[in-house]
Amino acid sequence: MRLSILDQSPVISGQAAKQAIDATLTLARRADELGYHRYWLAEHHAIAALADPCPEVLLARLGAETRRMRIGTGGVLLPYYSAFRTAEAFRMLEALYPGRVDLGIGRAPGGDARTAQAVGGGRFPDAERFPHQVWELVAHLDGTLPDDHPFQRLRVQPEVPTAPEVWLLGSSDYSGALAAQLGLAFSFAHFINPRGGEEVARAYKESFRAARESSPRCMVCTFAICGENDADAERLAASIDLRRVHMALGVDAGVPTLDEAARHRYTPEERQYVMAQRARAVIGGPERCRREI
Repeated sequence: MRLSILDQSPVISGQAAKQAIDATLTLARRADELGYHRYWLAEHHAIAALADPCPEVLLARLGAETRRMRIGTGGVLLPYYSAFRTAEAFRMLEALYPGRVDLGIGRAPGGDARTAQAVGGGRFPDAERFPHQVWELVAHLDGTLPDDHPFQRLRVQPEVPTAPEVWLLGSSDYSGALAAQLGLAFSFAHFINPRGGEEVARAYKESFRAARESSPRCMVCTFAICGENDADAERLAASIDLRRVHMALGVDAGVPTLDEAARHRYTPEERQYVMAQRARAVIGGPERCRREI
């Protein structure tokens, strides 16, 4: 089994965003040393607890800080952007770090409706165009636009001999079906939707049509909190438990510290909510985490 990391660059309560970004770079260097296979950065906007709105920018630094593992996005929120401009950005990253770059693509807004409108330049991103955008992006990267396409003669620079891997991200059968139809690799977001992943992955593999990928490739992304033992992991998980409550209540604040989490007194409703969210995570000592993953 290959292990990888998806980093949302969390901002801890009482700390600055710069510390979160520095922590991302530190963790990436350590992950590279330990033999992790991939390191992906997420895109979020106007959220106090998450510091990275432009993963492709931070990725350029991440590549210089690491030597071996693949680096990428999990993911670029494509409905906000043009397929051509995204292809250019990732061709540049591929030129800098050939054979190491992953372009993970998502369609979620990465923030609330007002933020989505602001990021989209005053318009709300049109998710209905997403399948065409994904197809067009891959065609730009690979130089396979049909002759009658209006952008067929455009150069996608820098012109380099390799292209990034493209992964379609999702938490539903929609994304799995689209990845299968377009012949792309697929990553299921168990940390968003802990139910149905096995069925979505099976359907993806059964309906896959060879295109950019010759055969289906699937990965799963889950929360994982590994402590020295199960009790230590539960202590660490308290911070994320309280963060989930804040999200549900619309509290826009940094990720609670362990001390803040220890002081919080849960209502019965909050405790019930927290325990319901535990299905999205693997929490325990090394043996339990190894078994559950």
